[in-house]
Amino acid sequence: MIQRCPPAFTTTALLRLSFNGKKFRLSTMSPLDSAGTAPSADKKRPAKNGKKEVKILMLHGYTQSGPLFRAKTRALEKALQKGLAPLNFVPKLIYPTGPNRLSARDVPGYAPDEDGNDRSDAEIDSWAWFRKDEATGSYRLLGEGMKRIAETIREEVSSTPSLAAESSNSSSLLPSSPLSNPSLLSASSPQPLFTTISEGSAATLADKDLGGDLDTAPSCVGWGGIDGVIGFSQGACMASMLTAALETVPGKGVPRVVPGGEEETSWNWVEDVRQANRGAPLRFAVLYSGFAAQPKALTWLYEPPIGTPTVHFLGSLDTVVDEGRSRELIDRCADPAVIVHPGGHYVPVSKEWVAPLVGFIQKSVRDNLQL
Repeated sequence: MIQRCPPAFTTTALLRLSFNGKKFRLSTMSPLDSAGTAPSADKKRPAKNGKKEVKILMLHGYTQSGPLFRAKTRALEKALQKGLAPLNFVPKLIYPTGPNRLSARDVPGYAPDEDGNDRSDAEIDSWAWFRKDEATGSYRLLGEGMKRIAETIREEVSSTPSLAAESSNSSSLLPSSPLSNPSLLSASSPQPLFTTISEGSAATLADKDLGGDLDTAPSCVGWGGIDGVIGFSQGACMASMLTAALETVPGKGVPRVVPGGEEETSWNWVEDVRQANRGAPLRFAVLYSGFAAQPKALTWLYEPPIGTPTVHFLGSLDTVVDEGRSRELIDRCADPAVIVHPGGHYVPVSKEWVAPLVGFIQKSVRDNLQL
């Protein structure tokens, strides 16, 4: 579903957008029932002990940092606070910083000073989640980027008292994985690079070895771990990979490694992020100026397409990530909502462009409330 909006687009018109075939009320973008009215809030079970947190990872773009991304997106936080309050939820936006520090020459458009001084090797407050190898197309340091995200998730889970207590009472919350325990793989049998999960399998890499029992994974928002992700540019690419990796569904290809081989270290991040979020998938993903991971070794993440609800914001004047690259990612999502704004390579924070974001997350929260 694609909504392309002209520069003079009004808030009233924007609030007529629909997601997944659902209509939205103009004032709050809450989903309408078959009779055309919004469901009553008292039909949902109220949160206990005050409002519950909806925890959202905020992943910055290439050359940015967590604090800088927060400064640029404060309007989103304020709008989400207002939009989620009627549902008895409050957003908690978490802004980690990528672990890979950049030098001045890594920043697009770098040029020496007018006086001729070359400061290309000077370290600056610019960071990346991974570095693309221009010769091979591979994503160097991707494991470090995902490790930083896993650490951030783990800190949020441990900050929830009930979950922290479970962690302290158990030496291992999740089953062992071949990625961390090579003895689980038979050295005598051939080991393909990927294994496809067959439906009905009792012990697959996806739902057991790499993320815990699907039957016991948290099933509603506000459980204490990460509920959703918002990413911009390279951060949106990371968000798509994270969202896909946390989906433990039949048919999702998972990397399989030879014990002691180079791939074993490369794929440790898959287990790491799944264990960090207690085997729970994300409930939604918001992708600004996003693009799909290009290396062939990462195509399994999009096979089958990402099933988690996604909304994609594209800038019609974006010259950094052109529309074609973003549409590659859109095509790898099962049921994407697409918003095209009349700007460039940035996160639009004016009211008419924040409104569909709030409506999308409102719907995701409603859909995941326990009755």
